[in-house]
Amino acid sequence: MAESKVRKAVAKKPVAKKAAVKPRKPESHLAMVRRARRINRELAELYPYAHPELDFENPFQLLVATVLSAQTTDLRVNQTTPALFAKYPTPEDMAAANPEELEEVIRPTGFFRNKAKSLIGLSIALRDEFGGEVPGRLADLVTLPGVGRKTANVVLGNAFGVPGITVDTHFGRLARRFGWTAEDDPVKVEAAVAEIFPKSEWTMLSHRVVFHGRRICHSQKPACGACPIAPLCPSYGEGETDPEKARKLLKYEMGGQPGQRLRPPADFPGEAAARADAAVHHGRVADLAVDA
Repeated sequence: MAESKVRKAVAKKPVAKKAAVKPRKPESHLAMVRRARRINRELAELYPYAHPELDFENPFQLLVATVLSAQTTDLRVNQTTPALFAKYPTPEDMAAANPEELEEVIRPTGFFRNKAKSLIGLSIALRDEFGGEVPGRLADLVTLPGVGRKTANVVLGNAFGVPGITVDTHFGRLARRFGWTAEDDPVKVEAAVAEIFPKSEWTMLSHRVVFHGRRICHSQKPACGACPIAPLCPSYGEGETDPEKARKLLKYEMGGQPGQRLRPPADFPGEAAARADAAVHHGRVADLAVDA
């Protein structure tokens, strides 16, 4: 039922055709801000269920999963973390982990040696400096090994309710395509976008933009012809503008396929992502192939 509502919402949204899009006149800063906030409202209607796509039950799990998500998919992380947290449920457990054993558990996520080093390092810091608890301040989080502003904002916004803008590759790409900033540096993108939107919107804005980047506004082939916010986008035309061809580019629930979570919230449309091989659930995650 929820999935059909989403697909109907996509269908009823006006989609700009190539012939109907006129060259845009130079835009004032005020006009850009108004357009940006309208895009946010449109995305809120399109993705009312937007949320982090990593499975987690507490701040420590979210912190670890976010570190693991670098250079891989959230689905691959979600396939790996059940065995990981069964073996190392607390910072104290992970701090005492044998590096080679930890590497084998997280091998499917790629870059497993560096990630294992970061996980053990941040776990030791949590144990020794923060009483085994994940701190709820940005200044503290970024002192942890392997934790930058992006990871810190994910944890703050979704585990502690502290507003933050998460600038991953999707967010940065869309912020530039939407004309919110021309910056490439994530910190500068975060600062520019923070000036456009009220602080109360930062966390959900991040989810909505990332959702849109994964489902419609892809890096290589954006589905411009099936994009509900095309009339508001100065980059319309960078991707496929034919509506039928564009619809074939849609991913996850927009394309009738499951999302990346194995344990999605109850109100998430569509079915959970396909379960990993049985090896994952028996702790033999090393048997899984590593993403290219």
